[in-house]
Amino acid sequence: MDLALNGRTALVLASTGGLGAATARAIAAEGANVVVTGRDAARAEALAAQLPAAVGVACDLTEPGAPERLLAATREAYGDPDVVVLNGPGPKPGAATDLTSDAARAAIDVLLAPHVALVSLVLPAMRAAGWGRILAIGSSGVQQPIPMLGASNLGRAALGSYLKTLAGEVAADGVTINMVLPGRIATDRVAALDEAAAKRAGTSVEEARDASIAKIPSGRYGDPSEFGAIAAFLCSGAASYVTGSQIRVDGGMVAHL
Repeated sequence: MDLALNGRTALVLASTGGLGAATARAIAAEGANVVVTGRDAARAEALAAQLPAAVGVACDLTEPGAPERLLAATREAYGDPDVVVLNGPGPKPGAATDLTSDAARAAIDVLLAPHVALVSLVLPAMRAAGWGRILAIGSSGVQQPIPMLGASNLGRAALGSYLKTLAGEVAADGVTINMVLPGRIATDRVAALDEAAAKRAGTSVEEARDASIAKIPSGRYGDPSEFGAIAAFLCSGAASYVTGSQIRVDGGMVAHL
């Protein structure tokens, strides 16, 4: 299948590792120019060097003026982005009963506010061109809240609500907006969550991981490349009639269709 991404420009946030890197690799494999971003300039540049056409840009999107600087760097390298993949680090694990108002605001400041700022900057060019893709990497917790991830559930659900509202406003302009929801994918983030679960339960990390896998009908954690393939499709020309949707990549873990 031709995903019609050849020659397009994709800005992929937090793409120096994990699901962001998997998405950047999959989009690059389809012939797109990719802007790899992350807080560590060396890591961003290292991944960019592995891709056919890419640049690495150091950026902490939560810093004042960061969305503007990131868009300027993208334009300098390849012009306005056709594809923007929203992604960011998850807040620390914690129960909802322990969530403070400060922690709730911090979740919004990391998972919602900077993404809204960036989207508002890239949308005008996409709408004028009649083509654009905005995809957010979320979490299965958006549809089925995950225990002990109170702050993450809150922030990611807020982003999903914003994106769903926005999708209806720009669909007629050729801009699609979707959210892809990973379940347990074998990344450093999931490994850290398994370690935290083991510590709370007083068990080994292996036991915590086995308990997690037991809840997944596929009987395993997903591979990042499996996630990247779905993300690339949703960013493609082939997915032009998919918008305002949340697509799970979770091995059947969430208990509803």
